[in-house]
Amino acid sequence: MILEPLTAVDGALPGHVLTEVTALYASNREFFALSGDFPDPDDIRVEQVAKALADELALPGADVLLARSRGRLVGIALTLDQHPDPTDPDPWIGLLMVDAGVQRTGLGRELVALVEERFRSAGRDAARLAVLENNPKALRFWTALGYLVIGHREDRARHRPCAVLRKRL
Repeated sequence: MILEPLTAVDGALPGHVLTEVTALYASNREFFALSGDFPDPDDIRVEQVAKALADELALPGADVLLARSRGRLVGIALTLDQHPDPTDPDPWIGLLMVDAGVQRTGLGRELVALVEERFRSAGRDAARLAVLENNPKALRFWTALGYLVIGHREDRARHRPCAVLRKRL
């Protein structure tokens, strides 16, 4: 698996990549039904994904990382080099998603390992993330990888209840 940062070309995100990411998101209907990130989890559209990714990339220190295996997009990770809260020194994983068709094959673990290595290479010694309280499958995934629940709070964007997790790298 390789990670490639998503970057705008002439001020726009590449159309073929947006199509790939939209298909990846659409394959994860269950997550988007829980999160409410899109109005209709059964009808996620390229324009909606383009806006969501552009909003992410507009944040200082944000990266959108595309995970490819054998040339195919199999996952995505949205990271933030520092949380907007100045008392929080750790980088964050804002979203990590693997195509539903290849989940439970180890690709999620591999993607997490690559993201953690990027953080380590940047001199970071821990990582944080938030898991929606209504998503026990995600909580099991992250705790199996060594992330520990360190608190509970609402997310900043939608005020949804979340567990905050942290792992020393």
